[in-house]
Amino acid sequence: MVRVNVELKARDPDPGATEARCLALGAEDHGLFAQRDTYFAARHGRLKLREQDLVSPELIAYRRPDSGDAAESAYVIAPGGDPATLREALDAALGTVVVVAKRRRLLLWENVRIHLDEVEGLGAFIEFEALVGPGLNDRDGAHEKVARLRRELAIDDRALVAGGYADLLLDGAEALLVAADAAMRNAYVPYSEFRVGAAVRAPSGAIYAGANVENAAYPQGQCAESSAIGALVTAGETAITAVAVVAERADRCPPCGGCRQRLAEFAAADTPVYLGRAGGAIPAQMVTLADLLPLSFGRGELGR
Repeated sequence: MVRVNVELKARDPDPGATEARCLALGAEDHGLFAQRDTYFAARHGRLKLREQDLVSPELIAYRRPDSGDAAESAYVIAPGGDPATLREALDAALGTVVVVAKRRRLLLWENVRIHLDEVEGLGAFIEFEALVGPGLNDRDGAHEKVARLRRELAIDDRALVAGGYADLLLDGAEALLVAADAAMRNAYVPYSEFRVGAAVRAPSGAIYAGANVENAAYPQGQCAESSAIGALVTAGETAITAVAVVAERADRCPPCGGCRQRLAEFAAADTPVYLGRAGGAIPAQMVTLADLLPLSFGRGELGR
């Protein structure tokens, strides 16, 4: 069953004071838990295996836009079995992206879950999840409650966090580079032996990757960027917020001219494009699509 939350996340400079203010508002303390979320490469949205103290593991698939404002998250939770076996099987089939370890204090206020998180490698955060559904909140009510909590706790715009903890640990670029690198390893290049992988991020936060595919009739080959865009569109998305391109035999591999135009169909001029290797000795270079394709031709020139 698909469930829906209205969510908001922010950095928390004073967790003790935040907890006290939440309790003063009438929030109930439901305890402190250690959680470990293992993220896997997913074809649609995001997929994580959650392990928590005294609770059976859960496999959680979800879609949530990368937005600093309150945003709706649609998710499905499936109870799991032995976590070690699940991790091994999912890693073998999909590949592990990152592990997020945290200590979470759970508070409940008027059907809103308040998470006071201490995340390894990142620091302290507060997160609201207003549950939507029968006997809980309607969508408008959920947004109103999240907005009220934000006002009551005086959460400043500068503290808001757009992505998830996994994105922060991977700094955004790294997640894309990892996905592009994994795709590159499956490239079909019997003629050039020049493997390329590309990954694009959608506004939903999902990452779609593709590899170059060659053909004996050379013009029928397909670039990695084209493959990634095809995966994006097939999944029902039509916008790109970031790109990464990886090549096996080049420290940095910029998209060809044709792919720059293909990317421009779905991305904005200021969309970041990362060129490099995940964890490479030479840091990845970030350029914008406008850097790669100045004076580009797009739907605006068609009067659309």
